Amino acid sequence: MKMGAFVLGYHGCDRSVGEALLAGRETFVGSKNEDDWLGHGIYFWENNPKRALEWARTQAKRPKSKIKDPFAVGAIIDLGNCLDLTESTSLGILRESYHSLASICEVAGLTLPRNEKANSHDGDLLHRNLDCAVINHVHEAREARGLESYETVRGAFSEGEELYPGAGIKAKTHIQIAATNPVNIKGIFRIPAR
Repeated sequence: MKMGAFVLGYHGCDRSVGEALLAGRETFVGSKNEDDWLGHGIYFWENNPKRALEWARTQAKRPKSKIKDPFAVGAIIDLGNCLDLTESTSLGILRESYHSLASICEVAGLTLPRNEKANSHDGDLLHRNLDCAVINHVHEAREARGLESYETVRGAFSEGEELYPGAGIKAKTHIQIAATNPVNIKGIFRIPAR
């Protein structure tokens, strides 16, 4: 779906990477993990610099993390042709993609990926292997049919503990964007210190 909208996104990273991006010495590198929530792409937290920095801080605590000095940069993103998982048409496309992928796996005798818990305390199924595979299948199917590529994927996620007792709202609820085409990142900027 053509969005025609610019949004502000925030990307968590190591300070050395962020400074290199800001200085123009590096470009964004997309993630290609099998459990990326929105498929492969360059990830941003929409309108949420604090959450991007929190993510970088969490990553820095993990063994073998590339993030040693948590940092975040801002970006102006043109959503362009966006698979927007906050609206019905895109959700229908995603549902069709799931059924197509499930059929392919069944015929090929392959196991369909599953979303899984990251640990015993994970109530959010943080390893989104199934979602990643389904979204990547959307991209592959469009390419195979000669259709225009989705340049971004956008989704809202309810994550974390309940915000207050009995709440239906979670403490880490957020909107993420995966830019699949770096051309849609129109500019980057330093986040003012607060």
